[in-house]
Amino acid sequence: MVALTCIFKSMNQKQLFGSVLLSLLVTVVGCQSAPEPEAAPMAMAERLMPRFEVDPSWPMLPNDWVLGSVASVDVDSRDHVWIYHRPRSVDEAEQANSAPAVLEFDAEGDFVQAWGGPGDGYDWPSNEHGIEVDDQGHVWLGGNGGDPSSDDMVLKFTRDGEFVMQIGGRGTSGGNTDTDNLRRPAEAAIYRATNEVFLADGYGNRRVIVFDADSGEYKRMWGAFENEPLEASDEQPPSDDVLGPLQFGTVHGIEVSNDGLVYVADRDLNRIQVFSIDGAYQTQAFVNRDANANSVAGLAFSPDPEQQFLYVADLGNNHIHILDRQTLTILNSFGRQGPEPGQFGGVHHIATDSRGNLYTAEAQEGRRAQKLLLTDMVPLP
Repeated sequence: MVALTCIFKSMNQKQLFGSVLLSLLVTVVGCQSAPEPEAAPMAMAERLMPRFEVDPSWPMLPNDWVLGSVASVDVDSRDHVWIYHRPRSVDEAEQANSAPAVLEFDAEGDFVQAWGGPGDGYDWPSNEHGIEVDDQGHVWLGGNGGDPSSDDMVLKFTRDGEFVMQIGGRGTSGGNTDTDNLRRPAEAAIYRATNEVFLADGYGNRRVIVFDADSGEYKRMWGAFENEPLEASDEQPPSDDVLGPLQFGTVHGIEVSNDGLVYVADRDLNRIQVFSIDGAYQTQAFVNRDANANSVAGLAFSPDPEQQFLYVADLGNNHIHILDRQTLTILNSFGRQGPEPGQFGGVHHIATDSRGNLYTAEAQEGRRAQKLLLTDMVPLP
């Protein structure tokens, strides 16, 4: 067994990560198979490395339920973990035991509640994709189902599953110029300072689009490098030798930092782009630019107030990358493909809790969510 070691900046461990968990857990395997990280700056001498172990008993599914493709995971303000999976992807022989699409667990993995599915007044996605739980407890859900009637909407529910609002509608998209509808949106992020929802829109459009989080009123939108977004098609968008394509590929993940920066996961093009709240382009970074596609599928921040680290879910290579959020430099990478606890089978989205633990959603052969526990902080060798 090889302990999984990642790099964090030295900080108040109690404030960030809570107490060290010392239970007997299965150690994450395969760290040595990850690609070599980029050279880290000299400040690394001041840093500590946390050690993670996977909790193989998390979560505890009731009722003999089984999960299909786990599309997304998020953590709310109570450190409850929300799993969003695709019940229709469960094997036919096990359909009778398929869990509801939305499941809530406490931090220990005990089941709290489950709900989801078609109902009156809203269009349930044909292919579940992204979940976001805001600090008021509202649950935002999207889908990426395609033709003939694509998932051109995002849904807002209470934490108990009561429908609140829908933006867009099934099969109604007018493309990138349509400010009323979406086109297979991948994920939502809420920025409470402006009370806005930012949408990674997504599989059919090539844009970020912003709405008021209460009324659903359209606010603004932009494409890569703050260019006017073009319609998505099978053709590769115009490209620059250094910058890469001048439009998004698949806008697959989105997060807004405490200091008001919007981080966008451009999955097909293996890059992260950063914008101001108003959509002004700031910078970008590639992750495994020349490796398999889909290296940037999901994003999450470390839980310290400065959010000094950015986690990247690498779907194509089944790694998790740790980046310095300010420089977007890769500090370390870990993980490999496999069915064992701590290995990954299509790591699609990622989330963190207030103690620094990591949660993964595996949408391909993994069909599970995993919890990676921070066990201790150790000096750099």
